[in-house]
Amino acid sequence: MPMLLSAIAPASISVWNLQAVLQGVLESIGNLGPWAAIAFIGFYAIATIAFVPGAILTLGGGVLFGLVWGSLYVFVGATLGAIAAFLIGRYLARSWISRQLASYPNFAAIDRAVGKAGLKIVFLTRLSPLFPFNFLNYAYGVTSVTLRDYALASIGMVPGTILYVYLGSLAGNIATLSLSDRPQQTVLGWVINLIGLGATIVVTIYVTRLARHSLQTVVNPQGDQ
Repeated sequence: MPMLLSAIAPASISVWNLQAVLQGVLESIGNLGPWAAIAFIGFYAIATIAFVPGAILTLGGGVLFGLVWGSLYVFVGATLGAIAAFLIGRYLARSWISRQLASYPNFAAIDRAVGKAGLKIVFLTRLSPLFPFNFLNYAYGVTSVTLRDYALASIGMVPGTILYVYLGSLAGNIATLSLSDRPQQTVLGWVINLIGLGATIVVTIYVTRLARHSLQTVVNPQGDQ
């Protein structure tokens, strides 16, 4: 994940510098008047493709546009960026990503599992904050999940998006935003964290079972006699 970011920024870039850059961009977007929403969505999509952490941008959506519109703009930007990364992974960088995933021996079986229940698995990983959003956008591109199911599963981002946008709307100032902000600050945060934890458990068990079945099919395709 850091490799792509290092390709477009100095190796010495720090979290603080990245935070300052993102805050500056958000402030500039806020000064664009009627073009602010389009600029925000476009920048969010590009940031998603470039592996830029989305937390501060999502918080910034709350500051700039409030809860309702901020949530909508963040969701649209994140979805567009995720779809673009998926297509890059599937058609432009498939070989490179496949090589990175080759070190995971069960990935082929998991790929077949995703092919059987792609919508459900992608949806659950979108609900869970423990699965790396930016990396999965590319990784799903080399699986057999369809673009339609992948795009529909983006709805799983909604709870976390609303939470971070809400926290941003409370901040009220771009300068107070931080990459270290986390959603545990409110009761809503605890509820969404529990939802994410549940999704993590479910998807882990589900994928493990499907992967085990796929592996058994490969090893013994005729079944035990």
